[in-house]
Amino acid sequence: MLLSFRMLLMSVHFLMAGILGVLLGLCRPFNPDNSRLCARLYALPSKWIMGYKLKTEVGPLMDKPQSCVVIANHQSNYDLFIFGNVVPRRTVCIGKKSLKWVPLFGQLFWLAGNVLIDRGNAQKARKSMLTTTRTLQEKDTSIWVFPEGTRNLGKTLLPFKKGAFQMAITAGVPIVPVCVSTYSQHLKLNRWHSADIQIRSLPAIPTAGMTLDDMPRLMEMCREQMRDCIEAMDREVMAQQGRHAPVQSDSKRKGTASHPNL
Repeated sequence: MLLSFRMLLMSVHFLMAGILGVLLGLCRPFNPDNSRLCARLYALPSKWIMGYKLKTEVGPLMDKPQSCVVIANHQSNYDLFIFGNVVPRRTVCIGKKSLKWVPLFGQLFWLAGNVLIDRGNAQKARKSMLTTTRTLQEKDTSIWVFPEGTRNLGKTLLPFKKGAFQMAITAGVPIVPVCVSTYSQHLKLNRWHSADIQIRSLPAIPTAGMTLDDMPRLMEMCREQMRDCIEAMDREVMAQQGRHAPVQSDSKRKGTASHPNL
């Protein structure tokens, strides 16, 4: 009963937030701070509707350089309602072109100044990436990217795609990793208190002086830092709930670690 009621409220909320977001976008189209405001429209009411408790430690993200590439782990479609609580000022997102067909949300996403990439067309995708690189260099705007490229469904981090790191190195801007604890497998929307969730940002990683030859090492370093951060948050959440996190041996971690796409 509670699950059905929440799903109904979330559907109404998604519709209303989409309408308000489109109106905001029409009033000031392509303003790069629209993304932050629209993210709050989705995230703040959904926190109450979904019934989760959120703890954030995002000082490095809020104090980020004027332009940077923000990278985050991608678990589920609920990420919009979770990460939306911490999107910083003048930060736009990269999404797949098919998002534009989602009623209201797609139009909102476009009007908010976000970047839509046609992953099926390599030439157009490269052109979009060049545009975002110029944005990082010239417009005091940051780019939010999910480097895994798809949802990991709350399992281990997937191999990172190189687009975010190529942008950061080419533009000479730092990378700010942001991690959310593993929530998608533990979210119980049929309970009043559905989940404990943590978001933590890591110190900015400078890319000044790096070349594309440094990209594989940079990708692996970011992935290791994020994986360690997620595991630490998962242990803290489980300790709060009186549970014990599964311990991964070094050999298992080495066996499951994925190398970035080169």
